[in-house]
Amino acid sequence: MLPSSLWLLCLAAIRVRSQTTNQAISFTNTFSTLSSIPTSDFTGSQFTYISPTGQSTLSSSSTSISSYGEASNSTATSNATATSSSTSQTTRSSSSQSLFAIGGTVSATGTATGSRTSTAALPSNTLPCNNYPEFCNRKYSNITEVCAHNSAFSIKNNAASNQALSITDQLNDGIRMLQGETHRVNDTIYNCHTSCSLLNAGTWQASLETLVSWLDQNPYDVVTWLIVNSDYVWVENYTASVEASGIMPYLYIPEFRPQHRDQWPTLGEMILSGKRVVMFMDYNANPASVPYILDEFTHMWETPFSPTNQSFPCTQQRPPGLNQTVARDQYMYLANHNLNTAIDIGAITGSGSSSLLVPNSAEVNVTNGQYDQFGQLEAARSNCTAEWDRPPNFLLVDYYNIGDPGPGSVFEVAARANGVTYNRRCCGITSQSGSSSMKISFAALGAAIVFSALLAW
Repeated sequence: MLPSSLWLLCLAAIRVRSQTTNQAISFTNTFSTLSSIPTSDFTGSQFTYISPTGQSTLSSSSTSISSYGEASNSTATSNATATSSSTSQTTRSSSSQSLFAIGGTVSATGTATGSRTSTAALPSNTLPCNNYPEFCNRKYSNITEVCAHNSAFSIKNNAASNQALSITDQLNDGIRMLQGETHRVNDTIYNCHTSCSLLNAGTWQASLETLVSWLDQNPYDVVTWLIVNSDYVWVENYTASVEASGIMPYLYIPEFRPQHRDQWPTLGEMILSGKRVVMFMDYNANPASVPYILDEFTHMWETPFSPTNQSFPCTQQRPPGLNQTVARDQYMYLANHNLNTAIDIGAITGSGSSSLLVPNSAEVNVTNGQYDQFGQLEAARSNCTAEWDRPPNFLLVDYYNIGDPGPGSVFEVAARANGVTYNRRCCGITSQSGSSSMKISFAALGAAIVFSALLAW
């Protein structure tokens, strides 16, 4: 039997051809996921879900901005009360902040001061936060952002890739949640899909460094990073990469643990404090030990993982057993809207049952579409909003740069959820021509056939 990595090479060649000729690929028989995480009930021993207990009180400082854009700090404390139960919170005190691009200074209590007396309304902010001025005074938890599924997996001609453009392109285009599967190999964390022999997109630290470089050039943006801990290792294995990458000064530590949906700061507050990266981990986070890597499933829930159902039901899957009232009132949520195709490798090789789940790129323009039609992102947003009385906080997609009617459709859907107007250009760099892609795909397929013959010989 050929190794899975070889079959991925063959599938990449076939997939590029199907994209060029605008034909869908049809696969049947057994179902399996390319990820190491199963798509069932997520209740095995490797899946740990935190039930926080205990409390502590910390102090923090508030930040205000002057009429010239200079930040000033003033310390403040407040009393916090918490109960001791399975759902209790760890709290720290904080004070409110306001963001103004022009006008007088703002004190820690939110009172504006200036060099003259006026009864006129305070000037409205025109400085965009995450591309929209309206977001500056909106809570982090009250905004819908687009998430690039497996952000680092933009490896050309690999069927396990999930994106076509780089992390830098993604951020420039408006992606504000980066996400990806990681594996620990020889004490180093890598961006790998299922295994590093199938797809290796380099070290996780290098991806963090890319984000740091972008943040340095974009001081009014807040970015979320969702770590998929595919080997279920302890979170402490990630700290060396974090510390070496230079991202530490940007990492946000919540005021509450866990932090409920109505307790998050505004984007303006986060920008003024400099803490502009929120980092989550799906499994084995330990906020007591590593407070800047938040446990995902005490802060947000997800719709069904690795969906193959084009109707994209907006049901809550992870964490399992979450009380629906709690999910609605206290949690943010992420909608998985990345359509997958199950490929029966066993049927192809004639050697037992072996299958892979890969992105359904033949349907990606429909999947990422901005119309309220079956299978499209806008339909899923609309359905989720109707079912949960609010839109998803994050829309997770493959190949965000492709859509219907064209590039930028995923950002149009997010803008509608947020009640703002999307008018930016998208996306990234110009893609290869069809003839060039065809040449590369057939070259890859030819190499695979030759290698297969050598193995058989």
